[in-house]
Amino acid sequence: MAYKGVPNERRNRSSTPIFVVVGLCCVFYILGAWQRSGFGKGDSIALEITKQADCSILSNLQYETHDARITDDSDTDIKEFKPCDDQYIDYTPCQDQMRAMTFSRENMNYRERHCPNEEGKLRCLVPAPKGYVTPFPWPKSRDYVPFANAPYKSLTVEKAVQNWIQYEGNVFRFPGGGTQFPNGADAYIEELASIIPLDNGVVRTALDTGCGVASWGAYLFKKNVIAMSFAPRDSHEAQVQFALERGVPAVIGVLGTIKLPYPSRAFDMAHCSRCLIPWASNDGMYMMEVDRVLRPGGYWVLSGPPINWINNYQAWQRPKEELEEEQRKIEETAKRLCWEKKHEKGEIAIWQKRTNCHRKDLEATVCKSANPDDVWYKKMEVCITPYPETTDLEEVVGGAWKPFPERLNAIPYRVSSGSIPGVSADSFQEDSKIWRKHVNFYKTVNKIIDSGRYRNIMDMNAGLGSFAAALESPKLWVMNVMPTIAKRDTLGAIYERGLIGIYHDWCEAFSTYPRTYDLIHTHGVFSLYKDKCNMEDILLEMDRILRPEGAVIFRDDVDVLLKVKRIVAGMRWNTKMVDHEDGPLITEKVLFAVKQYWVAGEGSSTSAPQMG
Repeated sequence: MAYKGVPNERRNRSSTPIFVVVGLCCVFYILGAWQRSGFGKGDSIALEITKQADCSILSNLQYETHDARITDDSDTDIKEFKPCDDQYIDYTPCQDQMRAMTFSRENMNYRERHCPNEEGKLRCLVPAPKGYVTPFPWPKSRDYVPFANAPYKSLTVEKAVQNWIQYEGNVFRFPGGGTQFPNGADAYIEELASIIPLDNGVVRTALDTGCGVASWGAYLFKKNVIAMSFAPRDSHEAQVQFALERGVPAVIGVLGTIKLPYPSRAFDMAHCSRCLIPWASNDGMYMMEVDRVLRPGGYWVLSGPPINWINNYQAWQRPKEELEEEQRKIEETAKRLCWEKKHEKGEIAIWQKRTNCHRKDLEATVCKSANPDDVWYKKMEVCITPYPETTDLEEVVGGAWKPFPERLNAIPYRVSSGSIPGVSADSFQEDSKIWRKHVNFYKTVNKIIDSGRYRNIMDMNAGLGSFAAALESPKLWVMNVMPTIAKRDTLGAIYERGLIGIYHDWCEAFSTYPRTYDLIHTHGVFSLYKDKCNMEDILLEMDRILRPEGAVIFRDDVDVLLKVKRIVAGMRWNTKMVDHEDGPLITEKVLFAVKQYWVAGEGSSTSAPQMG
């Protein structure tokens, strides 16, 4: 390792390990390439990516930071984190199945987030299953998932007739079918597109409630529409895990008793395809929650029971009186929400939320909360979220829609209207400029960021979403996380840019399965959470959700990053510290890290096998 101010004798002594590491890197790459030749057709893209990753990213060589505060601590003791037992391969701390069964089943409360206390937290490394391989690159991953990565066959039997998923040799194949679209998601989406403008960028963000394996969201990418899909961890084993393995945005979640972790007026479209959510129950509370997150002018699609019950009640094996009453209640709630029915044909109904609505006659049902975005662990209510105030009945409340990708870099309405304290149009544009510079710098260190190797990306402290905007590409998507303790809540502005995200508190586990993200970006997270919770716990959670050979980019104060670097040294991560792009005198530094490949019952390995 070469550091400014280190004696020449020490630097000469350090050169031998450098050459040894480089030599081993190349030897193991050649060996790995030979081993991978037996997989499938030998995907040339994956092999090229692995070639670059092995010798430019996975090495533990240090960039010369020219910062005298950064010293070599390789001789000091490092705390080593042990692997968890193999039973925790798919551990989801806040949706643990055993813990869930101790909570009430009323309104699906037991399927909501229930996190362990401090004593109940696992402080070990969640292993990958034996045989784990690097997923296919997009778009091949949409249709194929390696069996070893999620070895659960129950859905292939349970949903065999509905064409959800099929098991073929060492892979799962996803034909694009679904309960409500036996002819495939493409045909179903085209039917929706005859009513909803899905082809011109006007509809960009979508919410899929009860998503199954997320084939609707997977095929919407063809329309340049990005869907946030959610489903509970329940008897449909690993449905959200399959979605993320396919490269489709999804989280574990449910409409139960707690508000959805999204801001108001976030989505251009919401969708339920036989999602089993009781829309007519609880005085329409679930429809009211969808209304909260739906933009004025947005669309709600309901596919399946009770739509067109008069022709389907026998096939559904439900009393027609029950179905008739259910649809009546849905229609009644839709009118109260200022939703206009646009279409009903077969088992599909589509409503559009009006762009402006004055509810003077419904004051008793309007929510009293001053902030409709204050949702973290807040109970859902039977009330209607009011539109932002306006005196012009013709005005599109929340701002006129701009098509995507124009909306990506346009000034969000929440910014231009002054709704976010401390953020102006000028500061928004400056933020976008700075993050374009940061991302360009990242690409000079990790040269495969935009190669297709990283499909599922997370920004743990997303700010205005400018990191995601700078990366925008059909090869990838970014989950923009808004920490619940952030100084400013800017998640609504992120959605107005045509991006997606979620509220989360990093003192708790994220609502996802292990190994579901390829690249994690964290800017100032550890400074933000200083004295709030344990740094080790946050890093262990990052390790849980990061794929083997996944990458992390930390941007923070140098003193913070030195602590991070020391901890991850005991987590089987390789690291590289670099100066801020503006020079060594800037106290903010960047730490690049890569998680080593290892699986249950084994030590670290050189690289993950590739699927062809």
